[in-house]
Amino acid sequence: MAEADVMIYPFSRSEDPHVDLSSQDAFDNGAPFATFDRMRSEAAVHWTEFTGPDDGFWSVVRHADILQLNRQTGLLSSARGIRMEDQTEEEYEARKTFQETDAPVHRAFRALASKAFSKSTISQYEDRIRQIVTELLDQSFEEREFDATDRIARRLPMQMLGQIIGVPDEDAGWLVERGDALISNADPDYTDFVIDKVDTDEYRLLPFRSPAAVELFDYANDLLDRIEKGEEIGVLNTVLQPTSHGTQMTRDEFRNFFCLLVAAGNDTTRYSIAATIHSLANQPGLLTALQAGNHGGWEGVTDEMIRWATPTTHFRRTATQDFEHAGKTIRAGDKVVLWFLSANRDGDAMSDPYQLQLDRPRNPHLAFGQGGPHICLGMWLAKLEVRVVLEEMTRRLGKIEQIAPHEYLRSNFIHGIKKLPIRVTAR
Repeated sequence: MAEADVMIYPFSRSEDPHVDLSSQDAFDNGAPFATFDRMRSEAAVHWTEFTGPDDGFWSVVRHADILQLNRQTGLLSSARGIRMEDQTEEEYEARKTFQETDAPVHRAFRALASKAFSKSTISQYEDRIRQIVTELLDQSFEEREFDATDRIARRLPMQMLGQIIGVPDEDAGWLVERGDALISNADPDYTDFVIDKVDTDEYRLLPFRSPAAVELFDYANDLLDRIEKGEEIGVLNTVLQPTSHGTQMTRDEFRNFFCLLVAAGNDTTRYSIAATIHSLANQPGLLTALQAGNHGGWEGVTDEMIRWATPTTHFRRTATQDFEHAGKTIRAGDKVVLWFLSANRDGDAMSDPYQLQLDRPRNPHLAFGQGGPHICLGMWLAKLEVRVVLEEMTRRLGKIEQIAPHEYLRSNFIHGIKKLPIRVTAR
């Protein structure tokens, strides 16, 4: 592919057109773009067998089909989980957040949370984000050689997490470690309870089947106790207000929401930033163009970098009834997996999808789950953090290069570079 031809360390090393997408090892060599290319060329919808004990699922791989199906919430429900693994009714009820709900419940709770994460609200954090980025770059550039994922991509969202949730800065690192153990539960670098390697049945009623949730639950309970006594704590008071229907998050729902906020609010932004820095290090023309102002504006560049990264690879839905799509019969109860990562490399939806285009005139990427009701709550925060990193690195960099192979997160749900060794020279 084009990206592999020009990079010493390509974003993806995977060239296998038949990767097992149900495996947690599917992304060990990076995104399996060759597999998605083959699937898109063959059919819009594919039946995918599960190599483990769970039932198989339908894979939707083309941009147009994902956009169409993601809108049909009456046909495809989120209320049976958003990952491809099976759950019992008991597990679903114990672990669900508003991500795993349908309207009107989802709409009501989202309306509350959206106030705290709206574009106008998030824009108020820009000065603080720029201050954090400046400090991180100053410290890292003094060393010249460092792991960019650890020193920049991980630390910025970690520090902002504390700011937005309203917890002490010294707690943010601990929260992110627990969040990593949750959402990166297939990677032994982040947890001793690897989801497909050890027996996690004891924790099946906890988010992501992870014992790390117990500690996060305790932390969330303490926050909730303080809020109930009248304390204002970041955005959390907002999401605990009664909805327009008069309902309110229960204690269990709040604890699960808190786990989601800690895990998803950090990881996806981290891996978008890591992919951005990887691109700068491996495609020197990007930095030159950015410094010369040869691009369509920072907002457009940011969207292109996020399209390129697409850290959340898929969301699963469950069919509520039998229906036909693209010549395939999907039965009620079947799992349907929407592969956003494949959609964002679909040449029928965008020109030259395997090239980063800083002035891409139209960017219909689906990295945030656009087109459906579950569009990413933290979208505006992620965009702002990636943009500020881009602006500040462009201002400071004389040269950036990758000096050793990078390592990928072990997961088929979240895709990202977990270790990125680089060398920088300041301007």
